[in-house]
Amino acid sequence: MTPELQIITAFGVFLFLLAAGMTVPFAITVPAIVYLLLQGGLVGLKGLGLVSWGSMDSFTLTAVPLFILMAEILQGSGLSQRIYTGLSKLFAGIPGGLLQTNIAGCAVFASISGSSVATAASIGGVALPQLLSRNYDRPLSAGSLAAGGTLGILFPPSLAMIVYGTFTETSVAKLFMAGLLPGIILTLMFMSYIGVHAWLRPGVAPRERGARSIAEFVRAVAEVLPFAVLVGCTLGSIYAGLATPTEAAAIGCIMATIISVIWGELNLRVLADCLRRSVATIGNILFIIYAAFVFSYAISYAGVGEQVTGFLVGLDLSRWEFFAALFVLYTVLGCLVESLGMIVITVPLLYPVLVKYGIDPIWFGVILVMYIELGQISPPIGINLFVIQSIWKGKLSEVVMGTIPFHLIMFLLLALLMAFPQLAMWLPTHMNS
Repeated sequence: MTPELQIITAFGVFLFLLAAGMTVPFAITVPAIVYLLLQGGLVGLKGLGLVSWGSMDSFTLTAVPLFILMAEILQGSGLSQRIYTGLSKLFAGIPGGLLQTNIAGCAVFASISGSSVATAASIGGVALPQLLSRNYDRPLSAGSLAAGGTLGILFPPSLAMIVYGTFTETSVAKLFMAGLLPGIILTLMFMSYIGVHAWLRPGVAPRERGARSIAEFVRAVAEVLPFAVLVGCTLGSIYAGLATPTEAAAIGCIMATIISVIWGELNLRVLADCLRRSVATIGNILFIIYAAFVFSYAISYAGVGEQVTGFLVGLDLSRWEFFAALFVLYTVLGCLVESLGMIVITVPLLYPVLVKYGIDPIWFGVILVMYIELGQISPPIGINLFVIQSIWKGKLSEVVMGTIPFHLIMFLLLALLMAFPQLAMWLPTHMNS
């Protein structure tokens, strides 16, 4: 069997198991084990013990449970409402009203949670009832929240970037910084589109009044200030070279606890609930990562990675043609597989190809996250679409229609990142390592 056919078969089994209802980690592990047995029989399984220990004995991966716990503490203590209330006073006066607050709120919460789903669910749960009661345009309301939620994996601390950095042995701190400027640009592009749309079609968003006095403005700033301090301390310590992402995550957990006790409703019962939810989420994510390492070992054992690299390089594609092929690949996968699944299945195969093409792995990490963002709002199974649809009990078609303009904006940012790599690389090259 040729290497191309082997990979197609492995992916075919993976997609079949997903379609049959099997969860992602098992859908990855089963074809990997079968693949090992076909290649080397029982002897091929001997390396699994070493792979199991070596893959999960990772200081970098320790940041994942810490950042998840930090987000759960802030969300469980009811501080999502506080973020949205404060930002609504600061941004609601701009054309687009609370739709602008949706994007700003998602950007702020993304800088805390590192998860697209958590961002969309937290801000969506607070925002949608207010948007519907004030007669905002339904598709645009839903689309702004679904698309805004994708900022959760572009802004640091991005769980997707931690996983990518683990597989490619790339600096997670530099990956975090590489995503920061594109995240800010994408946020401003989303807000600009909403502002222009609301200005041209005033009916989509009623005119809101922001802070009506200096005192109200100061109170709104005070609502957001604790989160600004939290984000500044965690990301600032990474940028200054004072802490690793794992150490910064530990600092973030401590600060989140203090903020939630002072400004939120954190008590021992709430904390216990946060810990339970964190364990469930962490177990799922780390199981996916472990399954991916087994899959990576399987294709490495068979030598498929080198053969696929040689095949792709032999096609003599230009860099733009290569990225066009990747765009098609991730568009298809984004409609079928969730974000971490896309990373762990494709990166072990693609990383050697990047080296052959001379592509910077940090810059490519941002491009990859952009591809994944698109997948999360692409039908039929873009996960953010279903998160928002489940909150507002509306039609899925309205959510999908509302995300189309944001798809186009993300395509534009992708083109800018490919044409001007320094948009992603400027901060990493200037940070203290």
